[in-house]
Amino acid sequence: MPTLLRRLRRRILTPDVSQTRLSTRGFHEKDHASRHLLETVGETFLYGYARIAEAATPADAVTALENVPARFRGFAYEGATMACAVLDGLPFGRTDNVRRFLAGPGDPHVYMAYVGVGWAMARLPRLRWSALYAPDPVLRWLVLDGYGFHQAYFRTRDYVHGQRRDTVVPWRPDAENAYAGNAFDQGIGRALWFVCGTDADRVATTVEGFAPQRRADLYSGVGLAATYAGGADAGELTRLLHRAGEHRAAVSQGSAFAASARVRAGLENTHTDLATGVLCAMTAKEAAEQCDRTRPAAGDVPGVAYETWRSRLRDVFAVVS
Repeated sequence: MPTLLRRLRRRILTPDVSQTRLSTRGFHEKDHASRHLLETVGETFLYGYARIAEAATPADAVTALENVPARFRGFAYEGATMACAVLDGLPFGRTDNVRRFLAGPGDPHVYMAYVGVGWAMARLPRLRWSALYAPDPVLRWLVLDGYGFHQAYFRTRDYVHGQRRDTVVPWRPDAENAYAGNAFDQGIGRALWFVCGTDADRVATTVEGFAPQRRADLYSGVGLAATYAGGADAGELTRLLHRAGEHRAAVSQGSAFAASARVRAGLENTHTDLATGVLCAMTAKEAAEQCDRTRPAAGDVPGVAYETWRSRLRDVFAVVS
């Protein structure tokens, strides 16, 4: 495809950056620093998306993605994978962009990549969902996590204030759809960190407004976002853990997942250790090691292996805390 046509494709497919502004979304602004952080996350996501939308192949975007500062690079890869999935879902062109991306530069960022596929799911018609590539039977639930995040981020009135929950998402013929609502809520929980502007008390109050049976999954998503995106100091994170009450271990589990994602990609930073130090009572690398140790092999356990993994981690942190 000629360069001019690829640039036109980027302009057509890439959402406007104004959609990442807290004021546009109507999200809470805790302070200038948190607003700048969250808006930079959104801008970086769209930067990664645009690089793929304009590239001849996913590999051609790698240099631009790797030049993103380490704190935000994972979000660039998340956006890049969304673009790959959107291209796969179009009724023309190649349909193996995500496969090639995950087999190459996207592999260290596999957690974020699967979430990015979920963003694409929210933007594609259902009849094209079968084109989405998410082969790992354990991690593929992160696709529905990404889908839930997207809905809460862009349709906040319905999914946060109205507490709508998509419990059945027919995205794969072999998916255990009874678990779809749980994965969806984990994504909503991550989005709450953005909707509430990284304000730990506001996040906790919002979670407490949801039905009790949804709160563990929501808090898991909150813990992941609070660790991966950041924006809260030790005191705020301590209050979040305290407010979570019986769901403290869920917050810790989400935090450990975030640490694992950053450590795997070589993107851990001082905030990662700060967050896991409070939420997991261990370093980011130690939390990531717990994820590696407890992850089940697909087929080795009955039911949803992903939830078995999360449950094992909650048990770890129930003892630690």
